[in-house]
Amino acid sequence: MTSRTRSEFDLIGQVFAPLAKTLPGAFSLTDDAAVLTPTAGHDQVTTLDAVVAGIHFLADDPPELVAKKAVRVNLSDLAAMGARPRALFVAACLNRDLSDAWIDRFAAGLGEDLAAFDVALAGGDTVSTPGPTTLAVTAVGEVARGAALRRNGALPGDLVVVSGTIGDGAFGLMAARGELDGRLEAAECVSLAERYRLPRPRCGLGQQLVGRATACIDVSDGLLADLGHIARASEARLIVERSRLPLSGPVRRLIAAAGDDDSAWAPVLSGGDDYELAFTLPEDRLPALAAAVQAEVPLTVIGRVEAAGAGTAGRPGVDLLDSGGRRLAVHRTGWLHREAAEEGTPRS
Repeated sequence: MTSRTRSEFDLIGQVFAPLAKTLPGAFSLTDDAAVLTPTAGHDQVTTLDAVVAGIHFLADDPPELVAKKAVRVNLSDLAAMGARPRALFVAACLNRDLSDAWIDRFAAGLGEDLAAFDVALAGGDTVSTPGPTTLAVTAVGEVARGAALRRNGALPGDLVVVSGTIGDGAFGLMAARGELDGRLEAAECVSLAERYRLPRPRCGLGQQLVGRATACIDVSDGLLADLGHIARASEARLIVERSRLPLSGPVRRLIAAAGDDDSAWAPVLSGGDDYELAFTLPEDRLPALAAAVQAEVPLTVIGRVEAAGAGTAGRPGVDLLDSGGRRLAVHRTGWLHREAAEEGTPRS
């Protein structure tokens, strides 16, 4: 039985409207739509991603973190295009058994991230559903006119670079499920689980990449899968050295304990949920970029771009090499949305 007492209009007026006061064009959510005008000389960048209970977050995840994850996966998409976040629209399809207290905590988390990332709530919708809670967020940002980062500009000779560390998201899901208990210290399990529940969108880095990177994507569905999108869009071959992938201490220890074999590396290569940026750029642009972002996030060169015909397969794609320069076979490159929907399992 539900412990929710407020109507949809009460939720809008009492819970969500106070979060919309910083954007004049949102009209405090009193109208059916918002009016947004891009800053002069800028293009508007718009993205939409949904997070679903049981797929993108666990049933017992704190509602504050559920709200923040819904926000941050969308801000990560804006970061991948070099855009500065500006406004969010949130369609909250809430399971009818969620309580008013859960919704209040959700709104509190939403408000904290709106302030943290200097972005405003501009509108949305609330719906009660007997199905799983689903949060669809539309994020709006802006970037200098004609300067948005794309996936299609990687050129032979460019470096392939990633931010932060890779694999924490997939191993973090295991930690959140309790599957790493006894394999790591308790504090390490907590840290990894937080990386899964609370992504860190690289908004500042994305803006610094404008005019420097030739192609960019955020690592959401799996490193190799996402690099494959760049390769195909750019009609290039990306050569990635597995030994150069940046790993956190806990992930490195887990891989070593599992024998450092191909299966041990699978969560790093194809697990997803890292929300780091993977990008390409000419080598001579890297020093200035690294100097500009050193306080925010480390950058690691993991490979290079070659002409499509130069790779082992002779067509656009990604070659993964071992420490000896030999090509490694990869059986699954990333997250498969249809597979997950059919299985009803959290992404990993």
